[in-house]
Amino acid sequence: MRKYGLIGYPLSHSFSQKYFEEKFVRQQIKDCSYALYPLPNIEDIFLLLRSNPEIAGLNVTIPYKESVIQYLDHMDEEAWGIGAVNCIVIDNTRLIGFNTDAYGFSVSLNNFINTGAKKFNGRAFVLGGGGSSKAVTHILRQLEIDFLQVSRKSGNGKISYYEIGDNLKDSNLFINTTPLGMSPDIESCPDIPFNKLSANDFLFDLVYNPAETLFLKKGKQQGAKTKNGLEMLQLQADKSWEIWNAVSA
Repeated sequence: MRKYGLIGYPLSHSFSQKYFEEKFVRQQIKDCSYALYPLPNIEDIFLLLRSNPEIAGLNVTIPYKESVIQYLDHMDEEAWGIGAVNCIVIDNTRLIGFNTDAYGFSVSLNNFINTGAKKFNGRAFVLGGGGSSKAVTHILRQLEIDFLQVSRKSGNGKISYYEIGDNLKDSNLFINTTPLGMSPDIESCPDIPFNKLSANDFLFDLVYNPAETLFLKKGKQQGAKTKNGLEMLQLQADKSWEIWNAVSA
């Protein structure tokens, strides 16, 4: 029996276990399981692996996508360039890091903002500076989309939320990479100037539980187009499965 799972803390919001369990049933995969492993401290990863030697791969979520790197033996080139890992292969005793968030975000974003021959040519605002934001900014650079990173305080190449209004274009893309609005904290959201949004704007929330966060609700009320992170979750999960099986083949 090969074990896979998700590490992070907390994990009560996650749909990953349900997604993989349904995938195993649908594809009649009977020799695999997927579980949630909430780790209060990232250094507990070694205790987890010693206690579960059958684990062949892990996904990584908030808040460990960057801090897990120090425990890896190797990273693939893209994950190294991004500086964040959300997929780990356990190859004998070696831990190998990958980033499948970038793939999931790239496909999901293109499905969202690019329709037909029309290409988004506005500005993106990346809300947050954690591990997920690194995959997002990596893809925005690849797509040559102008972007500004937004934090609570300006500096180090970032603007504050209060400065967003001075940097708006005719069409804007707001990408929430923070956990604000994620269940059970559903009454919170990033503090962007919702009153300045219009039908020309796009709101992409990496949060997928709940399906419509307060961030997306407030954007929709202004006529903006909205999308949650569920498709991205599914895409990155399938890419993780592909990597796990390619390495073990």
